Amino acid sequence: MARMFLAGSAVRMRVLAVLGVTLVAACTHSFFPFLLRGKDLLWGRNRDSAVISIVEASRRMVDGAIYHTMKRDLSKREIPRPSQLLSFSKLPEPTSRAIARAAEIMEASVQALKTSVSGKLGRSRPPTDVLPEDVLNTIANVSGCLPYMLPPKCPNTCLASKYRLITGACNNRDHPRWGASNTALARWLPPAYEDGVSEPRGWNPHLRYNGFPLPPVREVTRQVIQVPNEAVTEDDQYSDLLMVWGQYIDHDIAFTPQSTSKAAFGGGADCQLTCENQNPCFPIQIITMRDYVPKVLGPEAFQQHVGPYEGYDPAVDPTVSNVFSTAAFRFGHATVHPLVRRLDARFQEHPGLPPLRLQDAFFSPWRLLKEGGLDPLVRGLLARPAKLQVQDQLMNEELTERLFVLGSSGRLDLASINLQRGRDHGLPGYNAWREFCGLPTLETRADLRTAMANASVAGRIMDLYGHPDNIDVWLGGLAEPFLPQARTGPLFACLIGKQMKALRDGDRFWWESSGVFTEAQRRELARHSLSRVICDNTGLPRVPTDAFQIGRFPRDFEPCENIPGLNLDMWREALPQGDACSLPDGVDNGGFALCGESGRRVLVFSCRHGFQLQGQEQVACSPRGADPQPPVCRDINECEDVTHPPCHPSARCRNTKGSFRCECMDPYVLGEDGRTCVDSGRLPKASLVSIVLGALLVGGLAGLTWTAVCRWTLTGRKASLPIAETDGRGTCQPGRGARRDTSVRQPGAPTPGAGQDPACGSQILCQ
Repeated sequence: MARMFLAGSAVRMRVLAVLGVTLVAACTHSFFPFLLRGKDLLWGRNRDSAVISIVEASRRMVDGAIYHTMKRDLSKREIPRPSQLLSFSKLPEPTSRAIARAAEIMEASVQALKTSVSGKLGRSRPPTDVLPEDVLNTIANVSGCLPYMLPPKCPNTCLASKYRLITGACNNRDHPRWGASNTALARWLPPAYEDGVSEPRGWNPHLRYNGFPLPPVREVTRQVIQVPNEAVTEDDQYSDLLMVWGQYIDHDIAFTPQSTSKAAFGGGADCQLTCENQNPCFPIQIITMRDYVPKVLGPEAFQQHVGPYEGYDPAVDPTVSNVFSTAAFRFGHATVHPLVRRLDARFQEHPGLPPLRLQDAFFSPWRLLKEGGLDPLVRGLLARPAKLQVQDQLMNEELTERLFVLGSSGRLDLASINLQRGRDHGLPGYNAWREFCGLPTLETRADLRTAMANASVAGRIMDLYGHPDNIDVWLGGLAEPFLPQARTGPLFACLIGKQMKALRDGDRFWWESSGVFTEAQRRELARHSLSRVICDNTGLPRVPTDAFQIGRFPRDFEPCENIPGLNLDMWREALPQGDACSLPDGVDNGGFALCGESGRRVLVFSCRHGFQLQGQEQVACSPRGADPQPPVCRDINECEDVTHPPCHPSARCRNTKGSFRCECMDPYVLGEDGRTCVDSGRLPKASLVSIVLGALLVGGLAGLTWTAVCRWTLTGRKASLPIAETDGRGTCQPGRGARRDTSVRQPGAPTPGAGQDPACGSQILCQ
């Protein structure tokens, strides 16, 4: 199944850079249904070369913008701006970054071709009408998108039939990219872009929707969403941990990295400083589906949209959808409390740890080390309520005015980011999604008042948008009243429920699926809970039986020894009687695992990252060891890959054991992508050495010149002075007519003292 329910921090780190490469949508076949028409008129006979030239120009433009971004970040040493912190927190890992770059090149190429074609036609036409399929295929290939569109190679081993891959690929054998990392988000409705390609709704301020312009997102925040921190209603049923769990799994399944560049493709302008419109584990499964989702949807909506589990369905695509990732599951932002509460061992306000404002908690991991550790925070999450999502108290100022603020260099508004994100992703408006979910569409102000059951909120929304069709889906879903015993309205209950059902039913490795676990193992898993996780991973001796229900201490808290846990003996594998499998000593730069398959035992070999397996991946186990001989792991020379070189042309690639290294010539240094050389802005070390050597040379020449001048002066004096004689012992004695020359006293010679021959410090010129 998709990434949501993969256990372990390594998997979670993979997911963090996984699902959100939304620009990869530009790489999918479904992005353009092309019509073959007017080829010769539009392209001429040298069409391929013209297309390739445009793609190469787009590549240079995108790489230039990325370079400008890295150079700008390198040159700045002040406190990061909020936008930089957001970008750093969503920086893609290398594979995702490569895919995003290829997608941006493809999109820029399509835009350039669209402009060129529209000019030839003399009018604006959408690219679906003018770009033939083979042209788009050429762009996909040259831009580097094509390899990421092809199905991955799926392993056919004993382990692959038992365990999911860390990337989520090959879960569905017929559709190996379904639910996998680094694939486009699923679209449940066609995208809504102003230019048919990528320009979000509201991009053109003169464009009207149902006779009205779309309001600026910041204005929507100010007039409808934002409330002071003090005007917050607390949830009387659920703890702050409900919000935190939603945030945790949201980042696990719906993480979307930002663009690889924050600089505009056209001229390198900083997108944060210009107003110009330019592009730039199984316990988790159980806790989420059994304990979390029903509380969010309510029991009726859960039964309607999710229902009981009926087994794995290979026809269900578990890929996370655009509207879930970008709008529906971001309902949780309206449940974020403006304060982070820290409690003592009796779950009371900690005398030495007052509540923190959110702005003081962001990017402050040092507080865990300096201010009491993790346990006070966990107590606060368990025993303090979440913020209640109230229609006229949607989001507090900590999120709309002071998000990610470390200094005085600006701020972010999470509500505006959410609204604009929906437009950037091409999400259709509120009514389109209500129709998708089988809900009545709204046509008038009265219709909206009835649906929202709040005349004030409905009126403010209509004053901004003019027509219900125009309302951004995130705002429309958020403003709906709750369903019974739920924390969402009907639209978000539908969208979230549909996604959760797909994640469950489309997962070949879902914990309840036949053959994944034994009946005894499933019984153990069903006993597990978030409360047990907290007991096992903190110092808390007592917890509520339901961690999501707000508890009053000590009445609602149970000792950890009373909280059921997993009996891992159910997973102990006993060797078959008479088993005579001889295991190899080891595999250099790799490893192996013993696996049972069809009544026999096999060895499955694998290599570490950066090495390639040579030989059979799976071999039979025998008393003599592996039969045939086990494979070996050979180093991959990544630098030999000319199709997808690991380093930017500005850097030199050096192969290392199991990896590679991109190197730069001084004074260039590697940028944040680890593959591009960026000017450091300082002099080369060689230049500094040259300056030092030059200074030494000049100093040496000056010294030699001074010595020569002095000697020439002394030589002139010798010619004018009488000659002294020496005695038989070689001592110089003044002769007749000789005189001491005190004018040429050596530097540093002592001045004659009392009783000393005044001539001691002088020179006597001797023959």
